Amino acid sequence: MMSIARRDVMVGGLSMAMLLSRSALAASAAPPAIYGATMTVEIAPVLLTVRDRYPVGTAVQLGGVASLIEPNAVADVATNAETQLLRQSVKRPDLRIIMTLVEGRYRLVARRSAGIASLANLKGKRVGTLRATSAEYFLARMLDSAGLAMNDVTIVQVGPLKNLAPAIAKQEIDAVAIWEPFSEDAVRALDDDAVTFSGEGIYRELFNLNTTAGALADRGKRRQIVSLMTAIIDTTDAMNANPAVAAQAQALVARSGGYTAAQIADAWPHHGFVAAFEDDMLDVLAEEEIWLAHAGKRPPRPRAQLARLIDRSAYDEALALSRRG
Repeated sequence: MMSIARRDVMVGGLSMAMLLSRSALAASAAPPAIYGATMTVEIAPVLLTVRDRYPVGTAVQLGGVASLIEPNAVADVATNAETQLLRQSVKRPDLRIIMTLVEGRYRLVARRSAGIASLANLKGKRVGTLRATSAEYFLARMLDSAGLAMNDVTIVQVGPLKNLAPAIAKQEIDAVAIWEPFSEDAVRALDDDAVTFSGEGIYRELFNLNTTAGALADRGKRRQIVSLMTAIIDTTDAMNANPAVAAQAQALVARSGGYTAAQIADAWPHHGFVAAFEDDMLDVLAEEEIWLAHAGKRPPRPRAQLARLIDRSAYDEALALSRRG
């Protein structure tokens, strides 16, 4: 295992190694198989935890909730926004949300030159987003807040996502509803022509750590998962407490996603790194389930059924082992 001392960062007079020693010891056993959205800023605390707590060569594999349930699945935990767990859990109700890693503070970016000065001005406009994702749900919520519906705009699915900023700069689309750093890229591309609309109070992404009921019931797997969660809690607190630690996490994201350091630094403030369990998780799922059910032409699941997708027991164990607890 790579010595943590080789990566010491001073945090208020204590080295990062000392600050996180308890979680380091907890995670010293073999890690669980970790899958995540390695192209997102939200993955930062997981990347830093894996780098500093596990043997050299341990990696976060590219994937999401689907990695937990696909044929011959080997994933033990996976990151994703709440949208994907809701979608996949229709067929696999054994999926479980076990911790919120990050609150994504989404924003809608639009062109002033397209006549957009308010959300109501989006009517009849072309909006770039990604279907069946948290970004599309965010767009639906933003439109609804202005008295508009999805059929009041033209959805343009631009891929790969790095093409969103060039598309809005070339006036091929009028607005962008997407996560970071692609929103920040759109702001940069438009410069003075950019107008942004915050989703605060309308929608926040809950970027969660997820697993299965079977993994939680397996004593060995559960021990590995709790150890990982303990380390993530302490890593998150260190990131929030010290800019030097945050800079290390940003560098890992830039390398993992193929971004520049400036892209990630500018997108960073649009995230709340919490490593917590959100009290309103069930409320969020219940409201979003109505939208997903309508899109999928199925009846929404009752609240009691959605409640089974949430299991905070492993988080409570991890919190007690963490420095925060």
